[in-house]
Amino acid sequence: MPAPDPLLTVAVASSALFDLGAGEAVFASAGREAYRRYQHEHEHEPPPPGPALPFVRRLLRLNRPDEAPLVEVVLISRNDPDTGVRVRNAIEHHRLPVVRTVFTGGRAPWPYLAAFEAALFLTARAEDVTAAIAAGHPAGLVLPGAASAEDEGDAELRVAFDFDGVLASDESERVYRERGLAGYREQERTLVDTPLAPGPLAPLLTRLARVQAAEAARQAADPAQAPRLRTAIITARSAPADRRVITTLRAWGLQVDESFFVGDLPKDRIVRLFRPHLFFDDKRANAELVAGCAASVHVPFGILNQPG
Repeated sequence: MPAPDPLLTVAVASSALFDLGAGEAVFASAGREAYRRYQHEHEHEPPPPGPALPFVRRLLRLNRPDEAPLVEVVLISRNDPDTGVRVRNAIEHHRLPVVRTVFTGGRAPWPYLAAFEAALFLTARAEDVTAAIAAGHPAGLVLPGAASAEDEGDAELRVAFDFDGVLASDESERVYRERGLAGYREQERTLVDTPLAPGPLAPLLTRLARVQAAEAARQAADPAQAPRLRTAIITARSAPADRRVITTLRAWGLQVDESFFVGDLPKDRIVRLFRPHLFFDDKRANAELVAGCAASVHVPFGILNQPG
């Protein structure tokens, strides 16, 4: 019998998993053939880790050797199969159990996401993220900056989300832009019992919740197996707008482990304490601020990311 499908599949570009800046500089200055020679010459030299590597490593550690995998990571790279050997060698160097790989030979990777039912696509190429989101795929742009530490002595994986424009639609943000803070607060009071529509990363939170349920079942069968996945919402919402977040999550049948309704407090103050291995925000300035202390992902969705 075929193995059951994993509860969560994440697609990751090599540009998010590793720092490929040196090779990209060769391509930009000298062209494809020089890039090919560079990759051949450095084939057995792993590139430096990228910001998403700690997240991928811990995500894959949720799988247990004697059980069907809960999660899977698929590499989708713009390299061709020949120049992609270096990336494949780097994956083996880091002992990442990634078994499915796609090399598109320079073509856009996002059309292949549906084939793997990916609940997230991570890349460092902005145009690929924009195209993926426009096509309805959950995607995010991994920003350069700090990667979460891996020397904490625990196996926990932590994922944090902004709410509006990330997990939920940007409906409330549009009201804020049109009617100001007073109009926004009045709407949130009026619609406190009305859930928001899902945003681009709602499928990811749904799949993470399924993994958490499987982890809880493991613990029920064996109390020594503690759950190792924790989620949080870190949002500029504050009272009275915080209540609608709970309404929305209840309507979706979801929960998160922690929530921070911080108003205008800089989000990096919370991120430094929660220490997520990925943080998602639709506001580029917030994502860049957090990139100084944790792996940060910009989700270019909604009114905040429209020209003008």
